Amino acid sequence: MSEDQYRVLILEDDRDTAEFLRIALERYGKMSADSVDSVDEAVEALRRQRYDVLVSDIQLPGRSGLDLLPEARAIDPAMRVMIVTAYPTVDHAISALRESADDFLVKPVVTEELVSRATRLAQQARALRSATRQRVLAVGAHPDDVEIGVGATLAAHAAAGDQIVTLVLSGGAVGGETSARRSEAAAAAAVVGARLVHLDFPDTRLDPAAGMITAIEDVVRDVSPTRIYTHGIHDRHQDHRAVHEAVQIAARAVPGLWCFQSPSSTVEFAPNRFVDVDGFVDTKLEMLAAFASQSHREYMQPDVVRATARYWSRFSPARDAEPLETVRASETLAHPDAVHAAPAVDGQGADSGHGVGGGR
Repeated sequence: MSEDQYRVLILEDDRDTAEFLRIALERYGKMSADSVDSVDEAVEALRRQRYDVLVSDIQLPGRSGLDLLPEARAIDPAMRVMIVTAYPTVDHAISALRESADDFLVKPVVTEELVSRATRLAQQARALRSATRQRVLAVGAHPDDVEIGVGATLAAHAAAGDQIVTLVLSGGAVGGETSARRSEAAAAAAVVGARLVHLDFPDTRLDPAAGMITAIEDVVRDVSPTRIYTHGIHDRHQDHRAVHEAVQIAARAVPGLWCFQSPSSTVEFAPNRFVDVDGFVDTKLEMLAAFASQSHREYMQPDVVRATARYWSRFSPARDAEPLETVRASETLAHPDAVHAAPAVDGQGADSGHGVGGGR
């Protein structure tokens, strides 16, 4: 499947109708289409894979298609929703629109109309994602650091269509053979479609003043990230602290900077942001499984990884969460060019001699 190919999820309990919709969208719309027959299966699919369009029936066994819409919006706000039903009542149409459906078709569906409308919705979804796409840089001292700290968060970014770059500062020679560890890091990055930048500073002897700041600055300049994840200062490992200090300087112009938890983090690690990673822990485990040379370590075990995500969820409405310490989280609410002067009041025009908010 091409990255440019539109993806559609069909929620339809009638097998013949589901197959017709799939064939129409794939054959005539050149899209990739998956089908499920229940709301619960749809939720699982939406958490595993990013779709451009959801095509859903209303009348389903158990929960209805309309019941799915708020949850689908929460999982992927950019995805467009088309309701297809054999019950063309006004009440159904109003309910669908109130629940944020983007289009409404009545069965029997005409192939050309289905493909035309689904294509238009997919284009809208892609345009919205392009406008809101983030550039994420995850910086670790050694291979496997970023995967342990924010593997599930990176998987969620990937599902949202964000651009991901992982920067590893050392070959991890103290923890294993460097060529193997480089291959493992590349395999882990590939799981979420991240671009890997792997440097060769000396393991256990990282020094911000020994070229590391400049190297990170070069990557920041190339990637122009909107957010960075890296080590925290509350850490027993000297390399982790060195990376934290170097990133603080090299990424001084990046608007968002957060620190993840490492196995060597101290009790002073005090997260104040908890990322909802429901549905992405399995992807994190897939990334960690790429590090076969480190599989003997306790913190790499699946039960430990799952338990950690579940523990941090106690601070969040999510079932699973990854914790972050906020260093910087700046935002722009409006560009100055978009700010207009307040309208004149009391009949006073712009040339009345009063400034904005002026008066006698």
